[in-house]
Amino acid sequence: MHRDAPHPPFTPAPSMRADPPADLAVAAMLAGADGPQQLAERIAAVNRELARWDSNGALAHWQPGPGLDPRAAAALNDYLAACRALPGWADPERIARAEGLFMDMSMLSCTLLFCASLPECYVLPDLSAVLHAAGQLEAHTDYRVRSTAAMIFPVMLAGGMTASQGAGVAQALKVRLIHATIRHLILRGSPDDSLGAGPVRPLLPAGGGIYHTLYAHGWNTAQSGLPCNQEELAYTLLTFHYVFLRSLRKLGLGLARRDEEDYLHAWNVLGHLLGIERSLMPDTMAQAQQAFHDIQARGRELVRAPDPRPALAAALMGAMEGEIALRLFKPFPTLLTRYLCGRDASADLGLNRRQPLSSRLVFAGGLALVRATDAVVRLAVPGFSISRMLTRAFGYRLVTRFLMDQTRPLRLPDALLGQVRDALGQWRHDPRAPRWLGRLEARLAGHGEAAAASGSADVDADKRAA
Repeated sequence: MHRDAPHPPFTPAPSMRADPPADLAVAAMLAGADGPQQLAERIAAVNRELARWDSNGALAHWQPGPGLDPRAAAALNDYLAACRALPGWADPERIARAEGLFMDMSMLSCTLLFCASLPECYVLPDLSAVLHAAGQLEAHTDYRVRSTAAMIFPVMLAGGMTASQGAGVAQALKVRLIHATIRHLILRGSPDDSLGAGPVRPLLPAGGGIYHTLYAHGWNTAQSGLPCNQEELAYTLLTFHYVFLRSLRKLGLGLARRDEEDYLHAWNVLGHLLGIERSLMPDTMAQAQQAFHDIQARGRELVRAPDPRPALAAALMGAMEGEIALRLFKPFPTLLTRYLCGRDASADLGLNRRQPLSSRLVFAGGLALVRATDAVVRLAVPGFSISRMLTRAFGYRLVTRFLMDQTRPLRLPDALLGQVRDALGQWRHDPRAPRWLGRLEARLAGHGEAAAASGSADVDADKRAA
């Protein structure tokens, strides 16, 4: 053995790695701000500039406004130059096929977001701790859901990441800065400075609002890793592509292997824009399954007291139960979540408590009957699916409640908001379903009620404008 042989460079674990380009940008933008109030004012000024990032094409021509601090202006320019390009391995044709799959899944996607992706997202204790600190789910469930939708739609609509008129790249780069800002506020400085340093001690909040709350929260990097670290970001990405595809399989609606891998590919391109390292992104469902299980296993080794996860899950389930009128069916969101996420995740989230026997029997019997009916009828009518119809109908109710409320439109550029409304309008009718099944879906989804409510809201808006 040669004593003088160089040692390989030490690479921290993914939980100790953040996102240097975004962290450097945020550190430069917030340089000199002292305390949560000044930080909040500086962030508000930057957010006013980010509102002008309303399309991918706008990023190439963006120039900072005259009122922006020169340090923040320079930091944003450097950030855009380093981060706005798609990776060289991105395949536009595969992305386009994934966009088509997203449009075809339509309202079903919303049901799986509520009953699979978001619950699995909150299984990691430290990821839940950040959301718990910000009060984003217990007190503002709809805010969290709407924020997620405000990123998914710009990315997955046609041309979202590949066309200049799309807004997926712009929206992803904003979210990436939000992650870096959360890290900076919780750590009260840059991630590099926190490595090897002692814990950030909790403080009494000096004021209201999310910025004061995060600044005062406190954090132990040695114990919990960095906030919004690479492992947590990679895991969150898995909940939106792998968990979605896995849930389709469980519902008997699984896609062909090529379609699954194209969907993974499109979301991996988004992961690149969000600052996730390529080595942490799976290309196949088998790789995704292994990565997902490994990260969950490491997360379960951490013990938090009190555990924030049951409260987060209860808030999410409560939001869905509120959209169901009949008492017998109110436990169905929890029962569906338990079915899609499995026993371990349900226990982590406190969803394993006993539900009424009548509801459990109806759910289990209905699920078995639907799966059997679908399998038999598809032999003669390809594409037939009662499972798809039911999850679409429930998804439509959730979309109406959380995304189509005319009094609280999604925070998106006007042009993009119009595209989202057009897409949601197309999703009201399933072209793959027989006419009689479409009529049944419309009754279950309450299309007429939603349209009437939307129309009356539009009339009220017109009156206010006049």
